[in-house]
Amino acid sequence: MIGWIKLIMLSVLLAGGMSFSFAEVSASAITSLAPLVSRYIDTEDSDEAERLLQAILSDGNASVETISQILRAERTYQSQSIGTLPDEQIVIRGQTYPLSLFIPATYQPSKRYALLVCLHGYGFTGEEYLERWRPRLGEEYLLACPTYPSGAWFTRRAEDLVLETIRQLRRRYHIDPDRVFLTGMSNGGIGAWLIGMHHAPLFAGLAPMASGLDDVLMPFLANLRSTPVYIIHGAKDQVMPVDLSRSIARELDALGYPHVYREHQREHPMAGGHYFPREELPDIIAWFNSRHREPLPTRLTLVRDGSHFQAFNWVRLDATDSIAAFSDDLVDKRDERIKRREYARLDVSIAANNRIEVKAEHVQRYSLFLNEPLIDFSKPLTVITNGELSFEGIVTPSVETLLRQARLRQDPERLFSIHLTIPIAKPAA
Repeated sequence: MIGWIKLIMLSVLLAGGMSFSFAEVSASAITSLAPLVSRYIDTEDSDEAERLLQAILSDGNASVETISQILRAERTYQSQSIGTLPDEQIVIRGQTYPLSLFIPATYQPSKRYALLVCLHGYGFTGEEYLERWRPRLGEEYLLACPTYPSGAWFTRRAEDLVLETIRQLRRRYHIDPDRVFLTGMSNGGIGAWLIGMHHAPLFAGLAPMASGLDDVLMPFLANLRSTPVYIIHGAKDQVMPVDLSRSIARELDALGYPHVYREHQREHPMAGGHYFPREELPDIIAWFNSRHREPLPTRLTLVRDGSHFQAFNWVRLDATDSIAAFSDDLVDKRDERIKRREYARLDVSIAANNRIEVKAEHVQRYSLFLNEPLIDFSKPLTVITNGELSFEGIVTPSVETLLRQARLRQDPERLFSIHLTIPIAKPAA
């Protein structure tokens, strides 16, 4: 049972003899609904999920307020294995991948911990990178180092591996959703860029090392408006030329986005300038320690190709013009739309007076997912797209929307009871 439910029930019992009260109704509703909601959020069986959803919706006590309280309550975590766990596994599309974990010996299920996901370079494994990071992080971090063949972190299957690793660890261990970090070295650094840019709202920060981006991928840096970056590169790197990171730093400067750029002069006897010096560790760990994700920024920029249409915080692309679309290997395709960098883009901001302003390029339809921290449900909402009125009126919270989005996102810091779809009218010929 969710911990704080017990406190509500106790307060009702202590009040014995009182007339029927709101507190009693809330406690009763939570007691009956919490197990259903928990199973709905966690089940991997889509048919069971739909049955549970309908059971919740048919309960007269299933209000937005009650369900929101249940979803926001801290999960009760069970004791788990601790220490160095080099032989864990993650299954993606029927294929099994090794996962090496470090869980501090002092881990307590009642306490929140930061999570660092580290992506290895070509020719290495997650276990090898685990040994490099483990002694240096301290007791406040869980460390996850998946292994992907040849360090090909620029593929969609590798992207899925990283996302599933985070999802599974957040179910097993008490991870702070606002303190998840992604780092990587060489090919792993490329993966940190690509996965971090496409899924920026998931991370409190990115730390790519000795890596870079192809010119056609640079527009996706715009997604990092609220996700700070710590970049490290060796000036004498002969594998990944330092100009790769310098060009990214210049682009982030032009965007005005938060980032740290560190360029070292050191060389390793075996790797030359293509390595991560241990002397840089104290500063980067101090940077991790100072970072927390901003769960609901009031301004977002979203750039998408045709293969990444999942939600991005409280916005989502639903339909676009013909735009570039990457294959499962995100770097192997160079058709004309990719060469011209024809991507869809949304710039969205919440202004005063319940007004949302949107600039859209190559977009035909998009969605807004909203909650009370973002807008005032008691007042009319106005949405302006490309200078034209797209929507005006009162929006009504929905229990079904709240639940479906909670199951999809698995993020208690982002609960949305409003789903508003906005079509964009084509200008007259």
